Amino acid sequence: MPLNGHANKLSEIIGNTDLLTIPSLSRLAQCDISVKCEFQNPGGTVKDRAALQMVLSAMESGVLKPGMTIVEGTAGNTGIGLAIVAKSLGFGLKVVMPKGQTKEKEQMIALHGAELILVDACPFSNPNHFYHTAKRIADENPNFWWANQFENTANADAHYLHTGPEIFHQTNGEVSIFVSAAGTGGTIGGVTKYLKEKNADINTICVDPNGSGIYNFLQSGKYTATEGGSFTEGIGIMRLVDNFRQAFVDHTLTLPDSDIVTIANYVREQDALILGSSSALNVAAAFYAAINLGPLKGGKKQHVVTLACDLGERSVSKLYNKAFLESKEIFVENDSIEKLIARFTKKHDLLKRVTFDYKNL
Repeated sequence: MPLNGHANKLSEIIGNTDLLTIPSLSRLAQCDISVKCEFQNPGGTVKDRAALQMVLSAMESGVLKPGMTIVEGTAGNTGIGLAIVAKSLGFGLKVVMPKGQTKEKEQMIALHGAELILVDACPFSNPNHFYHTAKRIADENPNFWWANQFENTANADAHYLHTGPEIFHQTNGEVSIFVSAAGTGGTIGGVTKYLKEKNADINTICVDPNGSGIYNFLQSGKYTATEGGSFTEGIGIMRLVDNFRQAFVDHTLTLPDSDIVTIANYVREQDALILGSSSALNVAAAFYAAINLGPLKGGKKQHVVTLACDLGERSVSKLYNKAFLESKEIFVENDSIEKLIARFTKKHDLLKRVTFDYKNL
């Protein structure tokens, strides 16, 4: 973002987002719980940062030249970010997305001028998976460039160079716990790498939605899905990718969708903060960490930081849809923040220290 606050392209206002301390949860936990307001990016999510860095790095290296078309497979938000960056910098864009994501994401990609290619949702091992489809399309035309957000470490670079330093500066170096989910692994990879270089004592936590395998991978080295499933989109990878290899993770945690819903509704009612599902998972995990790791560390108040990586307008059809939630056997009227605190206090064993040396694989 230009220092003078004046930009000439939409892509120039990506980054330098505010850090917001959530009053209601901070009072309950007796420490500071803050979110990086990534919904302030022009595409509305943290994925704008990765999109911009990947494109700028490719332009600098010469693999992406004027007149070429960018191709990427995504669950949605990276596609929106790439659509903004591509339009700003004069590139075409083809987005391959699995069916079943929210309609709001499909609409935003189209509104920003990208070509949207929908494919059936299927396991990664299937050659028709959106990741493989995007690579195949890119390989078929020498004028196409595949962004490859999972393995392209310019993704993590965006957060090592910018998001991490912003967090450290905005907390005056007092961040004591950092929490993040992992999709491509770029955000948690880049931020934790930077923060650990600045202060090795910062506690870093990777949160996983139920049904994903990162929690078990960080315990045993095997991507075995935890029980249940999740309606969160774009997070919970089931394989080790180069961006996640950058990460320095101390603890891992898995939470069910019911906790995500409780936290989302509580901060909406108390703080007027309308979170997307990924953000709500992050905030629920930050709240869990604050409760279970204590309000104080070394006599000082803990400062827990996570990312509000998106806002709730793209989650209305699921996270804030009573009929959809009830189809998943989640009944909002039966839960409360008091019940959530009781569960979090009782289930302290869910927060596991990482025991598997994944970085040397």
